This record gives sequence, C-alpha cells and structure tokens, in this order.
Amino acid sequence: MSTIQEITAALQNLSTDELRHIEQAIHNLYRTRDDYIIYDDNYGIWTEHDQNLAAAVFRLLEKEEALDDNANP
Repeated sequence: MSTIQEITAALQNLSTDELRHIEQAIHNLYRTRDDYIIYDDNYGIWTEHDQNLAAAVFRLLEKEEALDDNANP
C-alpha cells in the first residue's frame, strides 16, 4: 500500500477536530510553498486547483440547465 493510500485510509479514523488540524497544516504547507494560491484568508485558501474544479462543475451545471431549457420550451 502506498503512503498516500495509507494516509487516506487513516483519515477516516480521525475526529473532526483532528481533521481540522490536518487541514490547517496542509493550508500552511500551501502558504509556505506559495503553491498557486489565488485567495488566502482566515477561512482558508483557494488554489488554482480549486478554481479549475469549480469551473468544471459550473460547466456541468450550465449544460444541465441548457438541457432543461430545451426540454421545456
């Protein structure tokens, strides 16, 4: 089993507080590495990866909306 798989499996056993701690540690690593951070505030960070995923979701929603509009003239 790879390290990433082990970490992913272990995350399921952590409490919500422990997950928040891990999330904060990851956010701090992104900040330290200056890893394509688009937005950074007290609530967390928004990365280029997050932006790309959001864009993909919005494209899917727009396609679904267009299908609905065409089905209901």
